[in-house]
Amino acid sequence: MLKSFSLEGKTALVTGCKRGIGKAMAIGLAEAGADIIGVSATLEKTGSEVETAVLATGRKFWAFTCDFSSRASLYAFIVDVKKAHLQIDILVNNAGTILRKPAVEHPDDYWDNVIEVNLNAQFILSREFGKDMVERRQGKIIFTASLLTFQGGITVPGYAASKGAIGQLTKALANEWAAHNVQVNAIAPGYIQTDNTQALQDDPERSKSILSRIPAGRWGQAEDLAGATVFLASPASDYVNGHILTVDGGWLAR
Repeated sequence: MLKSFSLEGKTALVTGCKRGIGKAMAIGLAEAGADIIGVSATLEKTGSEVETAVLATGRKFWAFTCDFSSRASLYAFIVDVKKAHLQIDILVNNAGTILRKPAVEHPDDYWDNVIEVNLNAQFILSREFGKDMVERRQGKIIFTASLLTFQGGITVPGYAASKGAIGQLTKALANEWAAHNVQVNAIAPGYIQTDNTQALQDDPERSKSILSRIPAGRWGQAEDLAGATVFLASPASDYVNGHILTVDGGWLAR
């Protein structure tokens, strides 16, 4: 059974992998046997923490940078990756951003930036690499969704809208591509201790309120996402399509 979780011989493209959830996902995939193409807006060409960790598993690592808020940067990145790597077996759409301000004060540039990075760029990446998977009749695409795929959140209307849309995009692509042996799924992290949730961690009242609802009784760690990522990237999930897997310590069950 454990062989069905092996990623030996596979190449995974992981966006937003410099730190936090993306870094943990990349390391988990490498530990399962995959070589990693990492990309973030400020990822070092060599010597990054994620590269060091991946190489320590005996797998290969290639670093790219991309400004996901720029269409020109995004398309240039796609061209560069396709030139360097003939086959991407696993695409992890993890790169994202969050900008906090009450809806009545939420400016256009906040909304536009979040939607571009969290939704538009992820659709374009999925389309451009997904078409190759469909033609090859093999591939895995994993989106990072959110609890706000299901809930509205507070003071993050652009983020909530983008993550709600990611849930629907996951299902839409799965409906079209499952018949071509391309599995499209998503992981919805709960409250994880990352840069994106630092403001909540630093707010005593919000942090206490959040912890009181989590049955597991703790904030999640980025490493808690690694197992779910390996599962959805591996042959063990070949009959899983359009699913949003929550890794939330039981938050949505409460």
